[in-house]
Amino acid sequence: MYIHKEGFTTLLILAVVLVAINFGAYCALCDEDVIQICLASASIIFFLMVTSFFRNPKRNLIQNDDLIVSPCDGKVVVIEETEEREYFKDRRIQISIFMSPANVHINRNPIKGKVEYVKYHPGKYLVAWHPKSSTENERNTVVINNGTTSVLFRQIAGKVARKIVCYFKGGETVLQGSEMGFIKFGSRVDLFLPLDSKVEVNLQQKVKGGESIIAQIKK
Repeated sequence: MYIHKEGFTTLLILAVVLVAINFGAYCALCDEDVIQICLASASIIFFLMVTSFFRNPKRNLIQNDDLIVSPCDGKVVVIEETEEREYFKDRRIQISIFMSPANVHINRNPIKGKVEYVKYHPGKYLVAWHPKSSTENERNTVVINNGTTSVLFRQIAGKVARKIVCYFKGGETVLQGSEMGFIKFGSRVDLFLPLDSKVEVNLQQKVKGGESIIAQIKK
């Protein structure tokens, strides 16, 4: 398992801060061994916890033109037919995946194809499960077309996750399961699929980015 590049700066700053705190405590409390040990132990544990947020485990990625794979790790919290108002402006199947702080935070392409649309929206920081978070929170929308169908997916910031990273500018040709971005410290990803897609997940089901099948594409 590796540390993702999005964590390098954060972890470096955190390490410097923790070393400075512990050095200051050592100078100020040179006779308080128990306090120093407790502080050092807490610092190490905290650093390891933050490091785990940026882990990048090896994945056996699915490569199949007939399938839509999960864009992230997390739990399926919404499966419903709804109106997609930003790009398609028609009825779609919405599947929402909640990413907790404990999940891997890498976002992946649900299908291969050409990036037709990328748009960043500034916004609020409502909790990720709030009904209006999909339209009012800070978010980034991406549409990929594989020649047969188009899939829209939306990275959504939340109360804790206030940093969305997207590697696309539009026009790129991308592979299924490859990295497209990162949401620091969790939040939510929404997928909008054609109505004739065959959904392969259930509510509350846990999924893994690039490995779990979300739906089948009807040809």
